[in-house]
Amino acid sequence: QVQLVESGGGLVQPGGSLRLSCAASGFTFSNYWMYWVRQAPGKEREFVAAISGSGGRMYYVDSAKGRFTISRDYAKNTVQLQMNSLKPEDTAVYFCAADQNLGTARGYEYHYWGQGTQVTVSS
Repeated sequence: QVQLVESGGGLVQPGGSLRLSCAASGFTFSNYWMYWVRQAPGKEREFVAAISGSGGRMYYVDSAKGRFTISRDYAKNTVQLQMNSLKPEDTAVYFCAADQNLGTARGYEYHYWGQGTQVTVSS
């Protein structure tokens, strides 16, 4: 069955870095766009970053540009999100998702979802 398992969340001070990872199984990894989506308390889910099946196209929410980098490893079927210069407003549960189509609109329902990992940015 399909599984997306996130890891790497935690508590970090403002200005710090975290690297999230998502292990994918149960589907043809290279055929899917992979996403990171976040949800802060009391807010809607928000697209953060996407990478195409080939790895050649990446998209980011404006607030993440220049600070976050999405990448994927085809040998391990994993997708990573390197987050630098973290801010308190980055605090959220971060979800890994997969879809055969590109979707960055708020509320987009991706085909597969992970369970999420908490990222807290606080001093």
